[in-house]
Amino acid sequence: MSEAPPDPLAAGLGALAARDMAGAAGHLRRAAASLPREAMNWVALSQAELALGNRGAAEAALEVQLELAPRDVGALLMRGLLREQAGDARAASSFYTAALNQARVDGQVPPPLAALHERAQKYLRQAEGGFEAYLLDALGTDLSPTMSEAIELLLGKRELYFQQPSVFYYPGLPQQRFYDPAQFPWFGPMLALVPEMQRELAEVLAGGADGFAPYVHGSVNRPAPNNPLLGKQDWSAFHFWRDGAVVEENAARCPATMEALSHAPLVQTPGRSPNAHWSRLLPGAHIAPHYGMLNTRLICHVPIMTAPQCWLRVGSERREWLDGVPLVFDDSIEHEAMNDGPQQRVILLFEIWRPEIEEADRAAISRIFEAIGNYS
Repeated sequence: MSEAPPDPLAAGLGALAARDMAGAAGHLRRAAASLPREAMNWVALSQAELALGNRGAAEAALEVQLELAPRDVGALLMRGLLREQAGDARAASSFYTAALNQARVDGQVPPPLAALHERAQKYLRQAEGGFEAYLLDALGTDLSPTMSEAIELLLGKRELYFQQPSVFYYPGLPQQRFYDPAQFPWFGPMLALVPEMQRELAEVLAGGADGFAPYVHGSVNRPAPNNPLLGKQDWSAFHFWRDGAVVEENAARCPATMEALSHAPLVQTPGRSPNAHWSRLLPGAHIAPHYGMLNTRLICHVPIMTAPQCWLRVGSERREWLDGVPLVFDDSIEHEAMNDGPQQRVILLFEIWRPEIEEADRAAISRIFEAIGNYS
C-alpha cells in the first residue's frame, strides 16, 4: 500500500518554522496551486517569498490574503513593509495606518507582530513630520487663519468638532464656534457700563458673595446631575433673570447690570428665558467638556473680573477672557472652561438668538419649549 502524498501546506509551514525558506517556498507554491484560495495560508507564502528576495511574489500573496480578509493586521503590516522598502511612502503609510487602526479595534497585537507594529508606528511618525514639512514648504507662510486651521485639520494636529445639542437641533446653521462681537452693535452701550458693573460686583463680593449659588444644583423630582461640581461654589451664579423671570433681590442690588442687560436682545420664552447671571469661576475650578441643549442660541460673556490663566475652549479653539472683549459662542459645540490661575473670574452671561434664524422660526422654537415646559 503506497503512502499518501505529503500535505504541501503542512510541509511548507514546517519548513518555514525550521527556517528552510527555499523548501517552504516550494511546498507553499504547490499548496497555492492545488488548494482553494480560502484554504491557503497566503501570509506564510509571502514570508517565504520575501525571505528569498522575491518581493513581487510576496506582495502578490498578500494581495490575495487581503482580498479574503481586508482587515488582517499581519497582512496589512507586511504590505506596509513591502511598500516602505519599495520607496512608496504614501502606500506604506496607508497600509500601516490601516493596520494600526485595526489593532486598536482588536485591542491587542499578536506577539509575533509586535516588532513590525512598533516599526509601523515609528515610520508613520517620521512620515507625518516629513509630509508636514513638505506641505508647508509648498504652501508658504502667507495663509489666512481659516487656511491655517484647514492645514492643521489635514495634518491631524487639530480635532474636528460639530454642533451636537443635547435636546434640539435646528438644521442648516453654520458650524461657527465664535462670533465677532462687532457684529452686535448693542455691545457698545453694554461695555460702557462695565465700570459700574464692576463696582456692583465688588460690593456683592465684599459682603461675602451673598447671592452666589452653585451653578450645578439638584432639582426636586429630578435625578441629581452626574457632575463633580454639584453643589459646589467653585462654579457659581448670581442670577438676574432666571427661567424668564427677574430675580428681584439681585436686580435691586445691581441696577447698572440690569441696565446693561436691557441693551441685549435676550431670548424670550415664557417660563424658560431670559436667563442672565454673573458666572463665577474660582481658582482650580474645571467645567468639564459638554454640549448645550440647543444650537439656536449664542452664549455671550461680558468680562467683569478677568483672571490670568483662565480660559474657555469651544471645539478646537481656546480663548481667554480679556478686559473689554466680549465672547460670543455656540455652546452646542463641545466646550469647557478652566481656571488655572490664582484669581477668581466673573463674567456676565446671557443668551441671544443666532442671527441666521428668522423671526417666524424663533417664535416656533419658543412655542416648542413653552409646550415642553407645560407638558406633564
